[in-house]
Amino acid sequence: MIFWICIAAFAVSALAQDPYTQFKDFNGHTLPAYSPARPPAIPLAVRSPYTNAWVSTAKNGTLNTNSAIFWPGNVVGWEGIVTVDGTSYEYLGIGSQNLPELPNLETATPLTVSYDSQYSNFTFAAGPVEVTASFLSTVLPTDYCRTSIPLSYLTVSVQPTDNVTHDVQLYNDVNGAWIAFESNVTIDWNLYEGPNPVNGSNATMSASAIYSWLFGLEQPYEFGEESDFPQWGNFTFSSSQGSAQKITFRGGASSATTRYSFVMDHVLNNVDEPTFRPWGTREPVFAYAHDLGSVGPSGSTAVTYTLGSVQQPVIRYLTSAGLVGLQPWWTQCYGDIFQMIAFHYNDLGQSQQLAYQFESQLKQDVDSYYGINSAPVYSNSTPSAPPTYSNASMDQYGEQYIFDPNNAYGFLDPSNYDGVAIPDVSEAEAYYSIVALSARQIMAAYVFAVPPAANGCSNTTFNASEPLMFQKEISSDGNVNTVDVMYPAMPFFLYANPDLLRFNLEPLFQNQEGNFYPNDYSMHDLGSHYPNATGHVEGNDEYMPVEESGNMILMSYAYYKFSNDTAYLQQHYPKLKQWSQYLIQYSLIPGQQLSTDDFAGQLANQTNLAIKGIVGIQAMAAIANVVGATSDAQNFSTTATDYLTQWEYFAIDPSGHHTLLSYEYRSSYGLLYNTFPDKLLSLNLIPARIYSMQSSFYPSISQIYGIPLDSRHSYTKSDWSLWTAATCSPSTRRLFVNALAYWINGTQTDRPFSDLYLTIDDGEYPVDDQSKPVNFIARPVVGGHFSLLAMLKAGQDSSSAAVAFANGTVVEGRGIEGWGKGGLSRRERGVRGIR
Repeated sequence: MIFWICIAAFAVSALAQDPYTQFKDFNGHTLPAYSPARPPAIPLAVRSPYTNAWVSTAKNGTLNTNSAIFWPGNVVGWEGIVTVDGTSYEYLGIGSQNLPELPNLETATPLTVSYDSQYSNFTFAAGPVEVTASFLSTVLPTDYCRTSIPLSYLTVSVQPTDNVTHDVQLYNDVNGAWIAFESNVTIDWNLYEGPNPVNGSNATMSASAIYSWLFGLEQPYEFGEESDFPQWGNFTFSSSQGSAQKITFRGGASSATTRYSFVMDHVLNNVDEPTFRPWGTREPVFAYAHDLGSVGPSGSTAVTYTLGSVQQPVIRYLTSAGLVGLQPWWTQCYGDIFQMIAFHYNDLGQSQQLAYQFESQLKQDVDSYYGINSAPVYSNSTPSAPPTYSNASMDQYGEQYIFDPNNAYGFLDPSNYDGVAIPDVSEAEAYYSIVALSARQIMAAYVFAVPPAANGCSNTTFNASEPLMFQKEISSDGNVNTVDVMYPAMPFFLYANPDLLRFNLEPLFQNQEGNFYPNDYSMHDLGSHYPNATGHVEGNDEYMPVEESGNMILMSYAYYKFSNDTAYLQQHYPKLKQWSQYLIQYSLIPGQQLSTDDFAGQLANQTNLAIKGIVGIQAMAAIANVVGATSDAQNFSTTATDYLTQWEYFAIDPSGHHTLLSYEYRSSYGLLYNTFPDKLLSLNLIPARIYSMQSSFYPSISQIYGIPLDSRHSYTKSDWSLWTAATCSPSTRRLFVNALAYWINGTQTDRPFSDLYLTIDDGEYPVDDQSKPVNFIARPVVGGHFSLLAMLKAGQDSSSAAVAFANGTVVEGRGIEGWGKGGLSRRERGVRGIR
């Protein structure tokens, strides 16, 4: 079990947390124990681009010391209180800070925080009762109906700890900040019993009914966003009496008034006050109270809430019939919004079972990759003390290491000062802590939509009984179906369900095969601003032709390899062949082009970009073979092999120790992550010596939090790090994996999982030229963390990687055998743009 919490890496003013020493924060509060790791933020309700709430662990905080936040960091109101024998304890939110000091209101004591791929669980001591707040956002990649529902569960249970019966009430509310960025924009609201509005001044509550608060903008703007908040649709917050003795509500009153009345009376007044106003004006909240009555020691009692942001229609889409609004896929499954809410609420038990199945399989697959037959991975086991590191110690493999907590080098081999993996930590546990945290974040960037009617669809061969899948490029650009964001996320879908990759690619094919895009290379994205999938009919999207053409070919072939769907490649072969011609023309010498790492700026003849195009050509040879175009296959294969020979000449440092970031740029290096598809898809283009050379080189440039993305900066990308790890020897792979898990525990970032961070100092966000933080947070590219599990699905595991590297060769000191032979002449390189 992992439990490394802020071990002092180098002048980081953070306490290492050992649950046995009961550290306290600067306010004297007991710090919770985290498992399997302490990420910078914990997912709460993470189901879609707009249902995307987290709680930061900044300053070792938890659910009732930090407010819930929308993924960019905006505070959203979410308050939870439990009353035990007349004394109230706040377990969710920090709203009590706005109340007068009350003798019967306290803050519950945080005990534990744990997460897996489906749940985030928080436990608290509320006097003689233990409270568990369990947040469930299901990840069910093969269940399209349930996956399309943008709602999340919160189940709150109470259990006496003193073998005595106690009188217990629960309270929960949300505010309008969930649906509106601006605090001065009017929202309206209503309470519903099932599909029927409730008389908010004289309501009689039903024991069997589902109650739902719905609120939204008084003047919505369809398909509009403001600072990533939707400008149309509704936010829903639902509950029912369940096993409680009584349920009451209150809505529209100020947060202070509503919460104060519950703390004093332990019940709400069943009044909806329709004085519509902005959420920043006397902050209206929408609340439920449950009277659980007498709760004894024989069993726990629970209350369930569901909540989420619901948009109808969900996507604006360009078709041959013009722009159309696509309905969310759940309308095909359940009907209207109230039917969907009711199904989801009543489906808790089945959703829990399905979530358990995915989570169990995930753990089993991590174990299988690492060949673990005993002591399997468990996410919610009792936290153990963090390792204690000292200089000149020995790790679990009997290898010596040195470690100086006052520098940024991390753990080093004393014989050559190469980096070594974080010692005394299971790589399997480290890897599990990463993928478990990533799963909800990945799926929350997507929506499933009903395809347009056949007469409005440019590609009538698509199965109308299957959804189209649209991705928001969260935080970095806001585009729709950005090809070079889909590409790093690919390993998750290959592992979990390859059909999801096809659903995501389909709108891009429909647009380009429908002649809506004028360029010969692949488009960069399907629309500049989510949720408007309106394409680029003028062809003026971001210019990344080698990057995106290679990505589309590689993703298409990857889908085939994991699905055996030959018809898919036959259907799209003309367009794939068109893109491959561009790769043949520009991959070897790409010139001044952007790669997916566009935030790092342009650079001529990027080694990693060139190898992507060359591997893409090799994938095109495989595609041509599948569809029976044998002449094309031979031409593509010959070209790829010839280009690779010339690429080696340009791309490898004369020492033969590593590839360069850019052709013949001797002081440079970078992660060569674009070789991963060659290994994953068994294209067999890249020689073993290249993999061996790079695997041996990476430890020589490692830092405390991993290997920098390239020599221009000290930051790295977590997705590309784990793509690269999958191409390396087991020892170098362990260095990548454990460094990322170490960053999760030690970083001082305070937002959802960032895929871009510094490998030095305190692992913070990088800054741009204006010294502003670059926050690549909550992005679906963390699907790349599933690289090892995608390899497992492809029939390759840790032991097979070890065998492959045992059979590889690297010639130390004098470079790779054969380096410097062949290639273009100096004159040809000058003409074609090589420096």
